[in-house]
Amino acid sequence: MELAAGIFANVLILSAMYILVALGFALLFSIAGILHVSHGAIYTVSGYICWQLATTAGINQWLALLLTVLIVGAFGLFLEKFCFRPFTGDFDRSLVVGIGIILILQTTIVVTVGQESRSMSPFVAGILHSDFVSISLERIVTFAMGAAMLGVLVWFINKTKPGLQMRAMSQDLQGAIMQGINVNRTSAIAIVIACASAAVAGCLMGAYISLSPFMGDVVLGKALILVILGGMGSMTGIFYAGLLLGALDATLPIFFSGSVAEVIAMSAIIIVLLFRPTGFLGREIS
Repeated sequence: MELAAGIFANVLILSAMYILVALGFALLFSIAGILHVSHGAIYTVSGYICWQLATTAGINQWLALLLTVLIVGAFGLFLEKFCFRPFTGDFDRSLVVGIGIILILQTTIVVTVGQESRSMSPFVAGILHSDFVSISLERIVTFAMGAAMLGVLVWFINKTKPGLQMRAMSQDLQGAIMQGINVNRTSAIAIVIACASAAVAGCLMGAYISLSPFMGDVVLGKALILVILGGMGSMTGIFYAGLLLGALDATLPIFFSGSVAEVIAMSAIIIVLLFRPTGFLGREIS
């Protein structure tokens, strides 16, 4: 029972974090046409900022998380205006800019902090005991916050005016411009949301697992897999893909070594794509 509960908790946590990062990545790609390859580096930097604020500056860890989200969101505005907007419609140059941002952020972490892994204190310490199972409060809080962020993100995109403008841009950019939508402002809002969601995931996973300068590379790979597996432009598909990938990543390492588990997980994903080349909810482009 303990093992099953632990596996289930890990599935929920990994799925929530993967989906949170992938939704921000997909949002920028579908709305602004930005292949935000530096999204994983943003995730990494967020964890380190939160760690520095909490350990070096002595700030309360919850307040450090909030400040990190604000700092990274503001950094997203800077990226949109000065790094991505000048290259709108130029996929090659925007991709090079993204790679440059990755190198700058990763090098900054290595130079200032070092390559060693760092551990953050849990946001909530303690264990919840019951008659059948015991589970750490950190797991519960990590999943709850990830799920809450996902809920807010989905609500914002589907129910608010800026969110509906984002959806309009993702469906027909020229039509959105003709309707008077300010595409620069909407793109800026999108990248702030994407960076903020990556910041939350980076802080939570930094406390849940650990921090390393290159952990964002793995998350970026997961985000790409989710977007492809879910179907381009499909938020619902990303949810399904996130649950599948979270389940594979949480369960396979228990029975196989790390590299073997990764091979099996990727093989399962390739098999799914062989039968569903457009992903779970993707559509053929005619």
